[in-house]
Amino acid sequence: SVKVVESGGGPVQAGGSLRLSCTASGYISSKICIAWFRTAPGKERERVATMPFGDGDTDYADSVKGRFAISLDKATNTLDLNMKNLKPEDTAMYYCAAGPAAFEYGGVHYCYTESKDFRDWGRGTRVTVSS
Repeated sequence: SVKVVESGGGPVQAGGSLRLSCTASGYISSKICIAWFRTAPGKERERVATMPFGDGDTDYADSVKGRFAISLDKATNTLDLNMKNLKPEDTAMYYCAAGPAAFEYGGVHYCYTESKDFRDWGRGTRVTVSS
């Protein structure tokens, strides 16, 4: 299994920026995907972004494309979520998760997009965007 720990949440005004970090440890390989999910008040958990530790692309939810970017430092196994132009609707508990890749093809790893397919979760960090 993989242990993931989030950090970096807090309050921010609309239009502002914030960076969340997720540090992973344990059994990490190219066949593992790491992701950010969020749960807004009164809503279901939503995928924010996913990427594999191995070769593969980053995938973003439409609601955050162009505003959020994730980057993985493989030396420290830290996944950063850089958020800009934040909106009140981005207010949520943000969770880091890890799990096996869906499949590999031609050396490229593809990740699941649903929370049920990620087995290791952090405790979450809260982001509150005020208008």
